[in-house]
Amino acid sequence: MEPEFTVGGRIAKPVHEVFEAVVNPDKLSHFFTTGGAKGRLAPGAVVTWDFHDFPGAYPVHVVEVEQDRRIVLRWNAAPGSAEPDASGARRTTVTMTFEPLEDGRTLVRISESGWSPTPEGLKASYGNCEGWTGMLCAMKLWLERGINLREGFYK
Repeated sequence: MEPEFTVGGRIAKPVHEVFEAVVNPDKLSHFFTTGGAKGRLAPGAVVTWDFHDFPGAYPVHVVEVEQDRRIVLRWNAAPGSAEPDASGARRTTVTMTFEPLEDGRTLVRISESGWSPTPEGLKASYGNCEGWTGMLCAMKLWLERGINLREGFYK
């Protein structure tokens, strides 16, 4: 069975504000991409995300963006953790959904799949699950309270 996961959480902000916090590189850099993000998420774009805890600019291939509802990304997997696709690249797929709730909050879910059912694939999936959970916590705290949870956490 292929490793995959879904994490989720509720953020006490309207769906548009939460969605923009992800697609806008300036906003994303406040709470997630500790080394900065370059490029707005738009279908067909290749943007870069940089992290102090994993230095180097990571290319992020934007597959789909449905305003205020859904984002689908593909990015490189750790060596040996995923099978090559038709282009020879080893990438996983990240799907983010944004659901407005009746009380004005937004339910965010992040799923990732595409790893090989190997020890390397399992290890990489666990690490990314931890990373996306941290991203959701950091986004909630930044959007609701203006606090950067990741500041000084990794460096």
